[in-house]
Amino acid sequence: MVSFLLWLILIVLCWPLAILALILYPLVWLILLPFRLLGFAVDLSFSFIRNLVMLPFTLVKRG
Repeated sequence: MVSFLLWLILIVLCWPLAILALILYPLVWLILLPFRLLGFAVDLSFSFIRNLVMLPFTLVKRG
């Protein structure tokens, strides 16, 4: 909602820049999508390794 309000302010102040931002935003989102997926995969792998290392301690804690 905040980004929409900022875009409305931008369209009042400088409409060509607002139209350019409206066109370029989906393209930038598509370009950055693989990096987001890569970050998600790296985060999951680190979480898996952490849980694998911590497994003996959680088993001792429960027992």
